[in-house]
Amino acid sequence: MNDDPRCCGSGTCIIDLQGRCWCGQQWDGQKMVAPKPTPAPSAAPQTTPAKPASEHDKP
Repeated sequence: MNDDPRCCGSGTCIIDLQGRCWCGQQWDGQKMVAPKPTPAPSAAPQTTPAKPASEHDKP
């Protein structure tokens, strides 16, 4: 096993070419850091815009 200086010390780091470890940490150029949390999608219900009446909808 290679002694990668980016390893956190667990001995189980698998780091890809972009510096991402399987555990989710990311190499920032100096150290491994936890990824920044991404904002959760809005929980507000999405509304569908009203469809304009067409000639087929008229009585």
